[in-house]
Amino acid sequence: MRAQYIEVGGTRSFVLEEGDGPPVLCLHTAGQNGVQWRDVQSGLAAQGYRVVVPDLPGHGRSEPAAGGPVRDLGVYAAWCEELIDRLGLERPFVVGCSIGGAITLQLAVRCGDRLVGAVAMAAHGGTDSPGLTVRGLERELVDASAPSRSDRTYFGTLAVVGSRVPAARAELIARMHRREDPEVSSSDLIGWTTHDVRDGLPGVTCPTHLVVGADDLWLDPAEVRRTADRIPDARYTLLEGIGHYPMEELDGFAGTLDGWLRELAGHRSAVTS
Repeated sequence: MRAQYIEVGGTRSFVLEEGDGPPVLCLHTAGQNGVQWRDVQSGLAAQGYRVVVPDLPGHGRSEPAAGGPVRDLGVYAAWCEELIDRLGLERPFVVGCSIGGAITLQLAVRCGDRLVGAVAMAAHGGTDSPGLTVRGLERELVDASAPSRSDRTYFGTLAVVGSRVPAARAELIARMHRREDPEVSSSDLIGWTTHDVRDGLPGVTCPTHLVVGADDLWLDPAEVRRTADRIPDARYTLLEGIGHYPMEELDGFAGTLDGWLRELAGHRSAVTS
């Protein structure tokens, strides 16, 4: 395992790498950091991949973004493009969840020809987010330091973990998530509620797989399915009993993801041969 700080987008950024082989860039959710992939990275590396897990600017061990908390997911997508260049990742896979999934879709639109494939989990590329408004999130920024905020994160996380996840596992996920910086996470969610790349989806050139948990209260699986239908030859998977965090909720997720990545790589090979 290799840990390093590198300058990306004017920010000193923390990146964890493990393994050798085809590169896989793994993106975390709003307000969180690369620790969400802790149960996946070693297993995926053992499958023969170079797993790259960054902390986005202002998250985890990365320093704050140069212009303050980011409210535009396109900024994160540009940051990821620069990271790909800085690390010399040749035709990587990109896998992301929630805002990480939305960033994955933005990368598929922006530079799909540079990717072997994209797996976007818990994202649909648009601005439809039940219960989230920019006005409400702006209010969150005003009271972001209130002691109750960490409790809201804790209970909110428990609410969107899937029904088949053991209680002890759900509790661990929720307690890990409450460590987030409220100002950063609220800014991330403003980015989530205002981004929309749906008009660009028909032009995506890389094999793409959209994944959603049936118990995800943040998303309508039918909307995710409609997004998949906009992307040429995109795959769609509905995970029964899983909520908003498949990589944290599913046992053996590295093996599941390996299967998805192999399918995407095979599809690209079939198309380009």
